[in-house]
Amino acid sequence: MTDHGDPEDGDLIEDTGKLPVPAEVAEAIRTLIRWAGDDPTREGLVDTPKRVARAWREYCQGYDEDPSHHLSRTFEEVGGYDEVVLLKGIPFQSHCEHHMAPIVGKASIAYLPQDRVVGISKLARVLHGFARRLQVQERLTAEVADCIWEHLHPQGVAVVIEATHGCMTARGVRTPGVAMTTSRMMGVFRDDERSRQEVLKLMGY
Repeated sequence: MTDHGDPEDGDLIEDTGKLPVPAEVAEAIRTLIRWAGDDPTREGLVDTPKRVARAWREYCQGYDEDPSHHLSRTFEEVGGYDEVVLLKGIPFQSHCEHHMAPIVGKASIAYLPQDRVVGISKLARVLHGFARRLQVQERLTAEVADCIWEHLHPQGVAVVIEATHGCMTARGVRTPGVAMTTSRMMGVFRDDERSRQEVLKLMGY
């Protein structure tokens, strides 16, 4: 039953290295370079607009997919297993919608099955599907939990995300090394204190 990933379901939706870049997009990036104080025509920056445009298509691949699709194939033959399923410390990258600065962190995703489970790689794919968009951490946490709740119909879902934000570490207050933690508990993990403490302990909190 354990599913570590499907060859036909790769991480890259398209080969962004060959993606045509619209002229207005490249010009917008040149304008930003000029506004920042540099010369977009100098040798080191000539090809930067196309590189940046293609990089952002890759950063934002999540807009081209429906993360719930990864939960469409489930398994009912689990040998009577009825305990917590947890994927712990999944690394991810996103970008904040306020400054388009990097959000870098890890997520722990758990659910208590009702009568079916999903391949383990799919939990990570749901996370990445939502993370590869312009985000705020609170919404990302809720979207991952809600998607699993709505499509697997488990007894409970728990999602905890811990991340650092470039908009805080590299600008503004410029305070590196500070991590933000958000969580969403649903079903038994919200209603039952013992279940909530159990799953948080399994996650390492």
